[in-house]
Amino acid sequence: MSDQDLFSGLKSQLGEYAKAVGRKAVSSAGERVDQLADRFEGGGADSQSESVKAGAEKLAEGESPAKAAVSAATAGAKDKVKGLFGGGSGGSGGSGGSGSKFMNIVEWTDVGVPLTVAYNAFTQFEDWPGFMRKVEHVEWVDDVKLKFKGQVFLSHRTWEATITDQLADSHIVWQSSGEKGHISGSVTFHEVTPTLTRILTIGEYHPQGFVEKTGNLWRAVGRRFRLELKFFVHHVMTEVILDPESVEGWRGEIRDGELVLSHEEGQEADAQALEADDADDSQESAPQTDSGDDEPADASADEAGEETSDQETPDDEEDAT
Repeated sequence: MSDQDLFSGLKSQLGEYAKAVGRKAVSSAGERVDQLADRFEGGGADSQSESVKAGAEKLAEGESPAKAAVSAATAGAKDKVKGLFGGGSGGSGGSGGSGSKFMNIVEWTDVGVPLTVAYNAFTQFEDWPGFMRKVEHVEWVDDVKLKFKGQVFLSHRTWEATITDQLADSHIVWQSSGEKGHISGSVTFHEVTPTLTRILTIGEYHPQGFVEKTGNLWRAVGRRFRLELKFFVHHVMTEVILDPESVEGWRGEIRDGELVLSHEEGQEADAQALEADDADDSQESAPQTDSGDDEPADASADEAGEETSDQETPDDEEDAT
């Protein structure tokens, strides 16, 4: 066998090996791109087949395995991004056009004040812009609805929150609406000790539009949600704690989206409950005093007998003489 034949066979084998490695690289690249995109929106199998198809076409055209892998990755990523923002084979959000997707946010924190103080401070919604970074304005629209203005990712947005259920010192549940995304959720208040309160809150963030969905990829709203809760704790622990009586809060009650107890009525109910508790404490702490009428009859009889024995009768005097 000549050297030329030897090198020709070796070249052929190396070519087959390179093709096999290239096919594996294409498949691996396509899978990685799809896995990365699935982490964002949970895409399907269509985008994976598109990426592999693109890589195979490049190999068939005589491109190198490296270029084929890049083509596969680009095709898969492009399809995923289109699906994320309303296009591509997966539809809106990469799930066939479903509009129910949201980002779930769960946060909790402890604050070193009594339960009522923490609740009152939280429900002074108009004060939020004073200590929260991205909440710019809050105002009551009616008895159960609030209007917010704030910064979401890189844009300024307004949205409305309707309180569906609220009980003083217990919980608040709300539903939000907005053209460019909104957050619905609930918050509960729990007494850990008489001077320590735990606040647990969840949020459902529904992004709308390019800017909001882009920010949602990096969980920008979730981080902002957590930071604003920390700013609330800072506000309570540095300002409210110095004068807790000045924090009035909102003491009403809402059920099924309807006001059933106004703030003023809630304050009156709180005052009556406080008076009743004070009266009970006064009765329990009052000293028990005994009156003379409560002395036993036997004790009176004994005293009378002692007085009689101290006096000498006439018969006793005669015996003595």
